[in-house]
Parts: sequence; structure tokens; C-alpha cells
Amino acid sequence: MQYFVTSDALASQQTDCLAVAIYDQAELSPSAAQLDEDTQGAIQRVLDTGDISGKAGQTLFLHHPAGISSPRILLVGVGKKGKTTENDFNTATTAMAQALNESGAQAALCCLAEVEVMQRSNAWKIRQTTVNTETTLYRYTQTKSDNKPIEKPLTQLRFTTDEADTAAAGQAIAQGAAIGRGMNLAKDLGNLPGNICTPSYLADQAIKIGQQFDSVTTTILEEAEMAELGMGSLLSVSRGSRQPAKLITMEYKGAGDSKPVVLVGKGLTFDAGGISLKPAQGMDEMKYDMCGSASVFGTIQAVAELGLPINVVGVVPSSENMPDGDANKPGDIVTSMAGKTIEILNTDAEGRLILCDALTYSERFEPDTVIDIATLTGAIIVALGNVTTGLMANNQDLADALLKAGNDSFDRTWQLPIWDDYQKQLDSNFADIANVGGKEAGSVTAACFLSRFTEKFNWAHLDIAGTAWVSGKAKGATGRPVPLLMQFLLNKIESKS
Repeated sequence: MQYFVTSDALASQQTDCLAVAIYDQAELSPSAAQLDEDTQGAIQRVLDTGDISGKAGQTLFLHHPAGISSPRILLVGVGKKGKTTENDFNTATTAMAQALNESGAQAALCCLAEVEVMQRSNAWKIRQTTVNTETTLYRYTQTKSDNKPIEKPLTQLRFTTDEADTAAAGQAIAQGAAIGRGMNLAKDLGNLPGNICTPSYLADQAIKIGQQFDSVTTTILEEAEMAELGMGSLLSVSRGSRQPAKLITMEYKGAGDSKPVVLVGKGLTFDAGGISLKPAQGMDEMKYDMCGSASVFGTIQAVAELGLPINVVGVVPSSENMPDGDANKPGDIVTSMAGKTIEILNTDAEGRLILCDALTYSERFEPDTVIDIATLTGAIIVALGNVTTGLMANNQDLADALLKAGNDSFDRTWQLPIWDDYQKQLDSNFADIANVGGKEAGSVTAACFLSRFTEKFNWAHLDIAGTAWVSGKAKGATGRPVPLLMQFLLNKIESKS
């Protein structure tokens, strides 16, 4: 997709389609009113028939209207005037992109940024439209034999803006496109089946990113090298699999010798639960247990594409969790890279076992901040559903920055406590720490476990088990929380400028 900015008059635009907003109760937006005047009332006549009411997400094409250069006008419902929410705007722009892509209009002009969204700037609306366009046009094709392409897909989208706002709009487009493409990479990796997207496959994709961008250096540690470092916790998980574990590192250098932000992504490419075997129903979705790592890949790609002035390191511990004669058993005790012994009471609580060694490994980068991203607990879905990502942190300033980034990007988080009161649930009679703390506060005790390995840096944990993918008929990876992570980095850069 290509994106551009223009300040030319609508009637003179040489494009396949003009997309304008209609408010609830069929009220015209400024651009729709202008086009209605240019076309001698063509839009109002359609509205009078009741074919579109302006409800968010409704779309209706007008073909070959007289008085303008474009052969099409697309009317897009955006909800109540003055009360359009972020959800309304996302619904509208997603519907717009879908309708345009299926219409034969390969180039279009979008006027929806003029819609008032409470406390959102024009730049935010343009960026969000760009993100939504990229992700709406995403199609999973890698393992499907019937991939008939759309004959005339949407390939170009222009945005109207005042000349004074051209620079800000251009920056918003660049950021939105990079974020959208990063989300699509995360979707691709998440949607691939576990027999293709193995730890070795993830390692190969990291190598490709390093080859694509000179600013990214990729390093892959094999199991023998991890053993030398003492990563007994991580390696205990991979013992039950025929696929060798990998520790993947992608280092993006954009700010000299400044301390990096380290993003640690859980890379369980398939999680059967190990000896604590999961139920058969829905187990196919455990290919999504590597969506934390997928979001790290997507974020590193977006950062490198934009050439951001910041240092970012992606660390991905990757393994499978399978039942086998050599797999972890409940009651086993393993030793982590930090030297702490761990009693494995439930082999299905394996994500924390690979993450804890990756967190310890992150110390070598002398990080400014470490954020881990993991589909860690089903308990977070019980607590927060599929709307928001769970957030826990050992530093409140960092937690506040992530909460702000979530609100800014509308990829939201909600903070949960990790008070010392919860730590006692992880007591073990036989080791330094147990890997589970019982049924109560499962997401919190999982984060408490990880916190034992983060004493040397500012750290936050994002539990994305409820937001990384959707189930049912629309089953697929979402690409979250790439927008949240990118906004956090962008805000961090802005705060230093």
C-alpha cells in the first residue's frame, strides 16, 4: 500500500473513489456536504431513501455522480456527531478499507480524519486509519492452496489535510504503516501452524530481519550454549520436544551507546501442556502461545523501518512444551540461570520457566527498561476478557508510561498488583520457589514468579493471553500489542527530545 497527503479540493481529485463520513441520523460531514453541493444533491437524495443511516461501520457507494472527477463516492457511517468514539472510528475506517478493497477502486481519498473523535488529534486519526487499512487488507495465505487474489485491490490511499498539517500527517502515515506492517508480521507468525513455525523457523525469521535492516543484529544461541550459561529452567521445557530450543536476540541500534529497552517475548511455538496435558478441545490454538515473541518481531521490524533514534533489543526464548519420556514431571526441581531452584508443580506453567532465564540473560544489555510480553495465563482472560492486556510492574513510573501508551494507541492495558502479599503463594518446601501459586490470583502470582528474576532493572510484564488472538469463526492472531509497544517507544523518544 502507498499513502499520500493532499490539500487539493475534493471535486478536482483524480482518484477512483472519495470516502466521506456520514453521521448517525444521516447527517453530512463537512466533506460530504461539499460533495453533495458539487453533485447537485446526489448524496442527500440517497440519504433520503434511508439506504444508510450513519451508524458506525455502514458503507454505501454512489457511482458516477455528476459534477466531480471521481467515478465513485463511498459514504461511511461514523456514529453520532460529536460523540464518535475510538471504537466507532476504528469500526468505520476498517469498514471503509474493506469496502474499497472489494470495490475495484485501486486509489482512493479518505476524508474521515475530519470526524471529531473525543480528545484525538488529526494525526492520531490518520495514523489509526493507516494502521486499520494495513491490518484490514491482511490475508493469511501461507498454507492455503486456493489463494485467488482480488483482481483490483486497493493500492493507494490519500488523506485530506490542511497545508499546515502536512508534515504531521506525513509522520502519522509513516508510523501507521510501519505499525500496521509490524502487526501483520506478528499475525503471520502467530497464524502459522506449529509444525511450520518451530523455534528454528522463528530463528530463521529473525536472521532475515537482520539481513533486511543494517541497524539490526541477530544472534541465535543453541541449546549447548544455553546449557553453558546455566539456563536449566528454559532447557527443562524443551527436553520433551524433538525441536531444539533457541534463544533469539535482535539488537536494533538507533541511538549510539544509550541504554536499550529490552523486549522479552515468550516464544512457545506449541504448548501441549507437557505431562500436565491440556484438554483436547481448543488445543489447536496453542500455536498462539508464541504471540509474545511475534509482537517482538513486529515491533523490531517497525522500529527499524522507521529508523527510530532509540536502542531496542528483542530477546525471544523459544521452545515447544510437549509430553515425552524426558519431559518435565510435576515435582521436578530445576535450576535457573539466576541460580534459583524451581519446583515444577505444573508443567503447563512453562512460559515462566523459559521467560525467567531470558530475563536473567537480559541483564547483560544493561537495560534502561525490560518489558516481557507473554500469553502467560488463562486467569487474565477470566479477569479482563479479550479487551485489554494485563500489566504488572516493579516500577510505577514504567507502569504509568505503559498505561499512557495503551491509551494513546488505543491498545489498552490494565494494571494489576504484584504486592509482596502474593509472593508467599509461591513458597516451596523443596526449592527456592514453586512455579505455580494455586488457583487464586493466577495472573498475579505468575508475574510474582517473574519478578524474582527482575531485581536488577525496571521491569514490566504484559499478559496478552486474552488479546493476542481471537477464537471462533474469525479465529486468528490480532497483532497486539505491537501498537502499544511502538507507542511506548515513541513516547519515550518524545520525552527525551
